[in-house]
Amino acid sequence: MGQNQNNRINVFLFVILAALSLSATFTAGYATRAFADNGHGQLEGQYPIFGEVRQIMSRNFLGTLPDDKTLEYGLVHGWLSAVDDRYTIFLEPSAQELETQSLQGEFGGIGVNIRRNETGVIVLSPFPDMPAAFAGVIEGDILIAVDGNQITPETMTDEISAWVRGPVDTEVKITIQRGGQTIEFVMKRQVIEIPSVIGRILEPDPTIGVVAVSRFSEKTPDEVQRTIDDLQAKSVTRIVLDLRGNGGGLLDSAVKTANLFLDGGVVMYENRRDQAEKTYNAPGKGAEADLPLVIIVNSGTASAAEILAGALRDRGRGPLIGQTTFGKGSVQLIFTLSDGSSIHVTNAQWFTPSHTGIDGVGLKPDIAMEPGAGGRDPELDRAVAYLQNLP
Repeated sequence: MGQNQNNRINVFLFVILAALSLSATFTAGYATRAFADNGHGQLEGQYPIFGEVRQIMSRNFLGTLPDDKTLEYGLVHGWLSAVDDRYTIFLEPSAQELETQSLQGEFGGIGVNIRRNETGVIVLSPFPDMPAAFAGVIEGDILIAVDGNQITPETMTDEISAWVRGPVDTEVKITIQRGGQTIEFVMKRQVIEIPSVIGRILEPDPTIGVVAVSRFSEKTPDEVQRTIDDLQAKSVTRIVLDLRGNGGGLLDSAVKTANLFLDGGVVMYENRRDQAEKTYNAPGKGAEADLPLVIIVNSGTASAAEILAGALRDRGRGPLIGQTTFGKGSVQLIFTLSDGSSIHVTNAQWFTPSHTGIDGVGLKPDIAMEPGAGGRDPELDRAVAYLQNLP
C-alpha cells in the first residue's frame, strides 16, 4: 500500500450495524480518482459494454440522464457490488459526514430533529435550550431551504442534516414555512453531544445498575467510566452491561472499554492481510476489574460490541445473557476520498481471547433467553437474578 493511501486511513472501524443494512456498495479511492481523472472516454474504452449502454441511453431514454457525479457514484456502486463483500462500502459525502460525527460523539448543530412526514415534507422539532429553539423555531415548522439550498422531495434527509450541521460557532440560515408564512432564521451552531451510554439504577434493587451502551464512539470509554462512577456514588455495587442493539463503532473504543473491566491480558487478536497476527492487550488492572458484572446481548449486538462481549466472557468477567449475537468478525479501514466521501475496506479478521472466530456465527450466550414482549424484559430479570445470587 502506497504512502498516500496510508495517509488517508483515518481509523479502524467496525462498521455500525445501521450502515450494514445498505444493500448498495461502492468503490475504493484509487478507482474513484481514476474515473474522475481519465474521463468517460477512457473508461468506455476499458469497459466497452458500458460505452454501448451509455450511448443507447443518451439516444433513447425518455427521462433525464444522471449528471457526471451521479453517474460516477453509480459506477462505484456497481464496481463494489462485484466485490461481493457487504462490509466493503462507499459513503457519499453527506452520509460520511454524519457517520464521522456519530463516531466522534459530537457535532456542530442547532439542536433540531429533522424528519420527513407522510406527505414528504421535512418537519422540524427543536430541542429545548438549543439554538433553533432560542431563534424561534417551533414544533411542526416545515423546512424548505438551508443556506439557500432548496429542499425537494428527492433531497435525502442525510444530505439535509449535513447542510444544517457544520463547524461550531459558524452561522447557518434556515428557511421554514409556518401556516402561510415563509420565515428565515439565522443562528450559530453549537456543540451538540451524542451520548453513547445511559445509566440507571434498578428500582427493585438499588445496589444494581444498568449501563446501556448504544455504540462505540471516541467518547464511549470515558462515558462508561463516568456512568459507573455516578452509579457507585449512589450505592450501586453490581452492574448489568446492556449491549443489545449495539451495532458497533470504533475498534479502539471497544478495546479501551474492555480495559476498564480487565486485569491485564488479551482483549482480542487480529489477523490482517500479509501481516503477523496482532494481539490487543489490556495495559493493567482496570478501574472496574473487580466490579461484579453480567452482559446482555442479542442479535443486534455486532462488531465492536461483540469484541467487548467476547473479551469479557472469555476472560471470565461475566456471562452473556440473551440471544446469539450478529456475527461480524471482520475489520474495516476507512479511506477519506477527495470529495468528502469515504470507502470502508475489509482488511482483517478478529478473534476473541480464546481465539474463537465469530464471523457469520456470532457469540452464543451462556444463558440463552428469548426476548420478551409487551414491555417484559426477561433478559434483564435473569441478569438481575444472576447478580443477586453471586456470593
